[in-house]
Amino acid sequence: MVQSHSIVRVLFKKYVVSLALATAPLLVVGSAWADPPAPALRLINSLPIPVSALNPGTGTFSYDISFVDQSTGVYYLADRNNFAVDVVSAESIVTQIFPTNGHPPFAGISPPAFSTATAGPNGVVAAFPFLFVTDAPSRVLSFDLRTNPPTTVSQCTTKAGEPTRADELAFDPKDGLILAINNAASPPFATLITVDKMSGTLTCGTNIILDAAHGVDAQNGAEQPVWDPGTQKFYLSIPQITGNKTLGAVIRISTTGTVEATYKIFFCSPAGLALGPNENLLVGCNTIWAEDGSLWTGKADTNTSTAAPQLVILDAVTGNTLANVMGAGVGDEVWFNGGDNHYYAASSGSNLAPNALFPAGAAVNVSQGAATLDVIDALSQTLEQRVPTLNVPANDGVHPAGTAHSVAAYSGTNHVFVPNAANNAVFNCLTGCITIYERDDPAANQTASSASSN
Repeated sequence: MVQSHSIVRVLFKKYVVSLALATAPLLVVGSAWADPPAPALRLINSLPIPVSALNPGTGTFSYDISFVDQSTGVYYLADRNNFAVDVVSAESIVTQIFPTNGHPPFAGISPPAFSTATAGPNGVVAAFPFLFVTDAPSRVLSFDLRTNPPTTVSQCTTKAGEPTRADELAFDPKDGLILAINNAASPPFATLITVDKMSGTLTCGTNIILDAAHGVDAQNGAEQPVWDPGTQKFYLSIPQITGNKTLGAVIRISTTGTVEATYKIFFCSPAGLALGPNENLLVGCNTIWAEDGSLWTGKADTNTSTAAPQLVILDAVTGNTLANVMGAGVGDEVWFNGGDNHYYAASSGSNLAPNALFPAGAAVNVSQGAATLDVIDALSQTLEQRVPTLNVPANDGVHPAGTAHSVAAYSGTNHVFVPNAANNAVFNCLTGCITIYERDDPAANQTASSASSN
């Protein structure tokens, strides 16, 4: 059983933000863990990912966002090495989707640089009967899931001549709108895309430029968007705003493309974003700072202060910080499962992953070995469990690193899906795999008011 720990509060010095003094919120250092915890999450299966004919190698290493369509229980994963979207049906059958009807193949990922900035596919969102997928260069596609195999309906370009990838995306089913993000563009930008709800045809529209001239000043890309049917707004994680590296934000965007509000977050570098119960947003941080406010990620061997990883829970309506979930993170995708009222965070950059602790300057590949899948109770807003996952290192010129940064869950079974890169440490994973976890939770049928799935 995970025991409760005392909470030590550390007050950081004041920061100057936007020409006005702003005090950074208290960073709670130490553990804030639930007691007693819910039943533990456990691994129940591992499904091998097939090697497609387009894959020049022996397995999958570079993958990105995953998604479960809650209406069908089908799981989708953007798989760059296989130039495909991997599909898990009935939690046992893995198939793959490729562009058809004369549309070019997905961009894939190419040696020797294996740059993700021009790779694809990247983001996936399914709303049966359609699947929406982002790709490079600056491309979004729709697929009809009623055909076997699924066929490409349409594609559009988020910005003519832009070579970088369209990355993560969110879908507003009421208005038939996609918000797609070009995170690697300079400056980064978002695009509103109209979806014909009958045919699935896409029309790329308004670009939302995320620079200082347009009121955002995103200095290190842009990450996960999410649609909130309660507020009828999009929300978007911005890792850094202004020149202050400790300051990131979640911005609120209207269905007409107006940036309406900026919710500032310190010591986080926001990446993943998931809508939970009661109009709450879980923000997945992707950088660790130490207890004294100094940068810890990448400096573990020289920083004498203790790591203070955290994820953050915000009120989507007011922007207020509701909880600093200390000890959780850091990584990329996060997910809310309405079936068991838990958040799941794929923490590939966990402080428990290999780090150059000593001696100073030691060469350590942090993209190998242990990472964590963090389990957070969405109602008590506390960390319950850290489940081991696996990062796989790059092999120069052969394949890129494969980090366990992707997660999705199905509320119908409360099963949680985490892809792994090809390795010989996890069973059924020599070519890459999708691991499946479950929990035996007697409280799983309880639902929070206004709960909604990611």
